[in-house]
Amino acid sequence: MLMEQYRQKLRTPEEAVKVVKSGDWVDYTTNVGFPPLLDAALAKRKDELTDVKVRGNLMFGPLQIVECDPNREHFTYNTWHCSAYERKLCDKGLCNYIPMIFRNVVPYYRHFLTVNVAMMCVTPMDKHGYFNLSSATGVARGILEKADYIIVEVNEHLPRVLGGFDEVIHISEVDCIVEGHHDPLPQFPVPVPTAEDIKIAELIVPHVRDGATLQLGIGAMPNVVGSLLAQSDLKDLGMHTELCGDAYYELFKAGKLTNTQKALHRNKGVAGMIFGSQTLYDWVDENPGVMAAPLEYVNAPETIAKMDNLISINSCISVDLYGQVCAESAGLRHISGTGGQLDYLTGAAMSRGGKAFICMTSSFLDKKGVRHSRIVPHFNGDIITDPRSQAYFIVTEYGVVNLVGRTTWERAELLVSVAHPDFREDLVRAAERQKIWRRSNKR
Repeated sequence: MLMEQYRQKLRTPEEAVKVVKSGDWVDYTTNVGFPPLLDAALAKRKDELTDVKVRGNLMFGPLQIVECDPNREHFTYNTWHCSAYERKLCDKGLCNYIPMIFRNVVPYYRHFLTVNVAMMCVTPMDKHGYFNLSSATGVARGILEKADYIIVEVNEHLPRVLGGFDEVIHISEVDCIVEGHHDPLPQFPVPVPTAEDIKIAELIVPHVRDGATLQLGIGAMPNVVGSLLAQSDLKDLGMHTELCGDAYYELFKAGKLTNTQKALHRNKGVAGMIFGSQTLYDWVDENPGVMAAPLEYVNAPETIAKMDNLISINSCISVDLYGQVCAESAGLRHISGTGGQLDYLTGAAMSRGGKAFICMTSSFLDKKGVRHSRIVPHFNGDIITDPRSQAYFIVTEYGVVNLVGRTTWERAELLVSVAHPDFREDLVRAAERQKIWRRSNKR
């Protein structure tokens, strides 16, 4: 009976996308849930369609609906969080960001948004008639439930990730099924650490206790720091995170990640999304020790608060002397997104023994080789990801400072102390002009 339903709903990609009409809102869900066969088929209909709006996030590309329509006369692509590929699209004016907090994305759909057609990749159907939502579990089910029409594209390479809830969709809920050949999943291994990365990790390790639960944010630095923690003497660490990347496998392989001390979901590492290397995909595939769940649960501060010693490690682009954190733009140039960073700053502050670290190198070199400070006097057009009222630990290769409860002059002094030495005097002068430098402060 299940296979009969399957055959009745099976279509070619070209047949499946005929349901899309001009003016529709189409959703691709997230990361490796992206449906390349359906995207290519939809792009072929370019000349038949106008004003088709598409949402996705962390798409690794290429998006054929964008590549085929450089003037955006037919398709308008929008993202909840930029990958490197989507950032380049934003630079060209071919992608628009949707401001959000990740735990609220599905509620946004549920209460306010329209989805005419949802299409995403899933694992092959199991013997019970269920397709696993795999690495997109964090948001996928909620988006599919809002859609008027659901198309699933079976990707033979996706890991089947076991879940707490909302990690599957039954064939009876699906309108259309597409099959076809897929390239191997995109690979995102942990980058080779720099000297600054290693120093930042060394500074964080003393703040982490045995049995702590780790959240590692999106981006290279949190994963590098996490993988370096695998070389520490820490033990019995846990995983509760928006994104599971290769650093968690490195911690598991080193015997550090056991999840045995977690107060919530003991013996299971919890994640909303998963992407990294093939080794990571193989590790999470049907692994009873890994649990996928919706981000409105995983990232909820009240969920995070139930775990003692929750250590949140995220990265940012820059911090100003008031303690405001920018993690998503360089001036007005869009880089990434809010993601779950604010979720975990809030949740870690509520966790008994919890700590939230925002990491960055103290400076960077531009394309001309000119060095710039990541600690700036004040922002001018940069998007504020974390308000100064929620600033916690700020880490550079020069130290760790805790801004909680600090006055404006104390914050200025602390942040100058972890700035690159080449910029400290300029920052002091700026703080004096801004009237946030106490005369008795050390220079």
